[in-house]
Amino acid sequence: MHELLKNADAVIIAAGAGMGVDSGLPDFRGNEGFWKAYPPMQKLGLSFSEMANPEWFERKPELAWGFYGHRLKLYRETIPHKGFEMLLKYAEKLPLQYFVYTSNVDGQFQKAGFSENRIYEIHGSIHQMQCSIPCSSKPWLADEYFPEIDSETFLEKGDLPVCIHCGELARPNILMFSDWHWIDTSARLQSESLSKYLQMLKNERARVLVLEFGAGKSVPSVRMFSNGMVNKHGASLIRINPRDFDVPANQKYLQMGALAGIKFLLE
Repeated sequence: MHELLKNADAVIIAAGAGMGVDSGLPDFRGNEGFWKAYPPMQKLGLSFSEMANPEWFERKPELAWGFYGHRLKLYRETIPHKGFEMLLKYAEKLPLQYFVYTSNVDGQFQKAGFSENRIYEIHGSIHQMQCSIPCSSKPWLADEYFPEIDSETFLEKGDLPVCIHCGELARPNILMFSDWHWIDTSARLQSESLSKYLQMLKNERARVLVLEFGAGKSVPSVRMFSNGMVNKHGASLIRINPRDFDVPANQKYLQMGALAGIKFLLE
């Protein structure tokens, strides 16, 4: 396993929700994990997939922004765990460096120092907003929004964010469940950057290593990407996951959390 790291020309870091658990971010795996982080949702009988639905911005926008505003505040305050720094140091020393492919919307990779130009956030980012209608294909930074969330009800107490283009209600620039109005402008540009990077690796006949962290099976986007890197690009895969650690033939896994896996591989 350590030989794969030593001999790689480039690394693709594929990250699911489990990547942030060691930073203290909540694990939404199953209703119990979600309700532990958001007790009022249990009283309402709402699962994560039911709450993470754009219809709430029409039905009860103060609840929708209570949920997403709380997450935005949490992600702003969270310090990425030591593993991020260790990964970045390793990746920057490789001849052809790295790219990050993540389903996380928390911006932890950017906060840890990874280049904006080397990250593809496939579900968008909570640090950007868009119009809820939407009136425009241009998202904007959420820097001017400071949530005021009632700790008991998880409702937004302050002014709700509005679209900078038309003044209608704003929403996070995140792909939600049953979402037909997500503006994927930023994600498309990131996807194009990844495609160019992968083409470069192909042209260079690079030895590519995929390090996958905390990518579960309930929304398998990251796992499918990692498996595709193996099947289509001839990459080697090390899957780090405490539960869903099964891998394609001849690939490697570590049955542990992200930080423990990083330390095992890089210390």
